[in-house]
Amino acid sequence: METKEYTNGEVTIVWNASLCTHSANCARGLASVFKPREKPWVDPHGATTEEIVHQVRRCPSGALTTYLNTEKP
Repeated sequence: METKEYTNGEVTIVWNASLCTHSANCARGLASVFKPREKPWVDPHGATTEEIVHQVRRCPSGALTTYLNTEKP
């Protein structure tokens, strides 16, 4: 299982590639953070922590999750 983490210092975005169905909800909903044509494709500095958490919750496959850095699992 390939996972990658991207952090802005406050929140960490976790992407589990094996779960991703490439629905592009993330990119359509928050294009300033999720940029599938770029490498790395996640820019955690592109929006506020609240905006990131809100958009990640909309991921239909569960491939994207977040955690606050003060609550690292």
